Amino acid sequence: MTDKMIIQLFLDGDACPVKTEAYRVAERYHIKTFIVSNSFMKIPNEDFLEAVIVDQGLNKADDWIAEKANEASIVVTNDVPLADRVVKKGGVAISPSGRLFDAATIGAALATRNLFENLRESGVVTGGPRPFSGRDRSAFLGALDLAVQRKKRQGFEPDFSKNRL
Repeated sequence: MTDKMIIQLFLDGDACPVKTEAYRVAERYHIKTFIVSNSFMKIPNEDFLEAVIVDQGLNKADDWIAEKANEASIVVTNDVPLADRVVKKGGVAISPSGRLFDAATIGAALATRNLFENLRESGVVTGGPRPFSGRDRSAFLGALDLAVQRKKRQGFEPDFSKNRL
């Protein structure tokens, strides 16, 4: 790497329950953060935060994130197919409950997702995920901090003043 790449944080914003926690970590590490959604979303007025509103439609926010993501990216999402797209570009994804999706874990995550989707479609599984908890929030904070530390060890810079899309 001749020019150091800058760590970027992308939040799949429409249904992200850990925005506030992600903002705190981003501020601590000086990471430019993009909150991507299909509609207006009020966010704090901070230099390191940027709201991105994409067109209405299935997967428009996911497509925007996947297009912008690179090996310095960290993406917060519950969407396993989006996580797969990010991982294929060298980035990492983290679920709001703290589950890390990287090259070592994404294959199993996709297989599990596909299995449960098939079971739901056939009527075998009718329940959804368990309720989001404080333990999930804590696990997310730990996973996000770990992801930032790993990106820094890989040589990426956490400096939002240099991070413009």
